[in-house]
Amino acid sequence: MPKLKNPATVSSEFGIDISTLQTLGVLDVLLGADTPLFIDPLLLSSSAHPEINSGAVSSYEQRFERIIKLLSKSKKENDVAWKAAKKLFSFSEVGWTCLGYSSGKYGSGFGKELSDKTLDVASQIISLGVDDIDMFMALAIFEEGIGPDRISDMTTNIILHDLITFSMRINESLKIPTKTYIVDGVNYDLVENPYTEEPLIFVPNDIVRNLPIATDWSEVQAAIKENEELRDRVSGKVGELWTNVTREKKKRLKDSALSSKKSFKDLLDMLHDIPVSSYDIALDRDGNFFWKKILKDISSEYPLSLSKYSNKNLSAAEVVSVVDIIIERFQDLVENKGLWKELWESESKPRKEKASQMLFYAIAYSYCQANDLDLIPEAESGNGPVDFKISQGFEKKVLVEIKLSNNGRLVHGYEKQLEIYKKAEDTDYGVFLIIDVGGLGDKYNRVQLARDKFMEEHGKASVVRLVDGNKKESASKRK
Repeated sequence: MPKLKNPATVSSEFGIDISTLQTLGVLDVLLGADTPLFIDPLLLSSSAHPEINSGAVSSYEQRFERIIKLLSKSKKENDVAWKAAKKLFSFSEVGWTCLGYSSGKYGSGFGKELSDKTLDVASQIISLGVDDIDMFMALAIFEEGIGPDRISDMTTNIILHDLITFSMRINESLKIPTKTYIVDGVNYDLVENPYTEEPLIFVPNDIVRNLPIATDWSEVQAAIKENEELRDRVSGKVGELWTNVTREKKKRLKDSALSSKKSFKDLLDMLHDIPVSSYDIALDRDGNFFWKKILKDISSEYPLSLSKYSNKNLSAAEVVSVVDIIIERFQDLVENKGLWKELWESESKPRKEKASQMLFYAIAYSYCQANDLDLIPEAESGNGPVDFKISQGFEKKVLVEIKLSNNGRLVHGYEKQLEIYKKAEDTDYGVFLIIDVGGLGDKYNRVQLARDKFMEEHGKASVVRLVDGNKKESASKRK
């Protein structure tokens, strides 16, 4: 998975207030690593920006209308009409938006094999008499290899010039210096991403999701269970399969959906009726944005002196000491300085585990930077297994595995994951950091028992730390 080493964003790199980007409706993406959000084509028509709700929608519809028309005329694979459709269905990875996973499960773009397979299924659907352009979104439901990155890259390829037009309008307000780039033979004056030396394409915040709806099974299942009318409108087999989707059942879903025009249209009706909304940046459940303000302010509001470790080649023991000090400060900030609030998206619902990792990263990076430490805090910008690493050079590394107390696999994380990751990173020192947001039960004791057992067998084991991240009453209400 991609590593986040430099947390530079549009706002921090170009000296723009985050509220300005929010007012303009622009994502404050990371510039040196991808922000794990995806452009969902089902959100284009509801965007507040004319370049999107008019221009991008038209680009998207016209492209797939042409593909459908060509496939309907094709008599066999690789004839003239088929090849023309395939040319229009050629989508490469687009990194200029700084979205997605740089190295994900599915990869990005459509290679020859996947393009051929997708067009073959689309041709079968068209032969049923279906000509809805959203059939291509529906393919992600039952085609292996079409994941969030590919849906997003497919859409980005098609609406690229509309996104560029949007970016140029936005920069009329931001006034960031530009360079001239040639895109598909057209000259554009665009902002340069200093970390890639490629164009930076701004993305509206109202067209992205953490997962496109066609791959987000939990929302699909919930909607079917809650919407009796929707369920009743769907043919029995398709509806039943939708509520119990597994990898093994995808083929059955595909076979059922392709059995008749009605069956596939039922599937599309479901797709259209699932409530669709863009990623809620205010709640920021996945922790993609909230930590940036903390990164900016924490070292000045709550200074921490690490001067004795500054500007020097640290020993392995000193690197461990620095991490221990940062963890102690993190615990104090959460438990006593109100930072526990950042672990919660609402009064009763904690943010996802990923958000706690990014909170710790922001604090560690801020203190390392403020004290001019020659250390590299490194976090996963996607959903990778190793939560956090601080290192100096190749040999001096400390891994920090962060788990929320409500994680059902918390004990497994200590018993299996952390020790494996330490071996892979060639380090003996690791910290298993548990943040209690409720539901801890006996998990902490079970982790301690697992640590004792590992210590008996190997003579060394990762440290276990517990931070109380539960909601606190204000000081005036405490007795």
